Amino acid sequence: MPSPDTAPDPDLTTLRPRLPSPLRETSDERFTRRGLRLLLKRDDLIHPELIGNKWRKLAPNLAAAAGRTVLTFGGAYSNHLRATAAAGRLLGLPTVGVVRGQELADRPLNPSLARCVADGMRLHFIDRSTYRHKSEPRTLAAVLRAAGAQDAYVVPEGGSNALAVRGCGELGEELRGKADVVAVACGTGGTLAGLAAGLGPGQRALGMPVLKGGFLGDDIRDLQAETFGGPRGEWRLDERFHFGGYARTTPELDAFAQDFEERHDVRVERLYVAKLLYGLVALAEEGAFPRGTVIAAVVTGAPFPG
Repeated sequence: MPSPDTAPDPDLTTLRPRLPSPLRETSDERFTRRGLRLLLKRDDLIHPELIGNKWRKLAPNLAAAAGRTVLTFGGAYSNHLRATAAAGRLLGLPTVGVVRGQELADRPLNPSLARCVADGMRLHFIDRSTYRHKSEPRTLAAVLRAAGAQDAYVVPEGGSNALAVRGCGELGEELRGKADVVAVACGTGGTLAGLAAGLGPGQRALGMPVLKGGFLGDDIRDLQAETFGGPRGEWRLDERFHFGGYARTTPELDAFAQDFEERHDVRVERLYVAKLLYGLVALAEEGAFPRGTVIAAVVTGAPFPG
């Protein structure tokens, strides 16, 4: 029989993902009056609980875990933690979430972390200094010991590793020949690293970071080097649309997202997707895209609770 730290190898086909995800043209006068076409790549429709780039990143890692406990990292509002917990419940896999912020251990769980626990994830809180060094071997080993998960399969924060990058390469492949520019909101950079690699000649990827700091370009280059041995595809970042950083929004962004929902009958996730769509409208108004450009925006998630 499996030990408490293992489960039977997961059969991801039982989850019935909707792949390729739908690609739908959206008529929006803010684009059409400038001779632009806007397409929405509805990765939010891949699976009701493993949404968007979470499916593309997690699926290959869940297969690699081969039934072992899956341990991963995230902040108090991490979409990645919720998706990993949901995957554990759906597939019968034990999961551990290492949460940034020891001070949160003595507070009531927010709705996001409460959902993780409801889905069977065991939470382990660590201080922010340790969290910053979590990828260093000695620190990681100490965290695993403290969490009682020395034999766990470790997935990095945001799910971004070489397996995830290859998984996101399939997103680019699904969009080959369908758009000139493919835009995506970025957290840890794995989706953009894979997306750019999967696109065809003449296509380019545009990433809009949702965190401040200006570090993401180096991270994406490192991920591509780890995965492919060097750079792949044409991509760039526009770092102006983070709205103060991760998990932060403003009344202006909320109003924009609500207006987009009313125009197009699409629920807009605020922490990533709203910032992406806002940025694309701003770039269109700046004349950043030549007339005739076809833009595909990747809808990577849905509002929580979904």
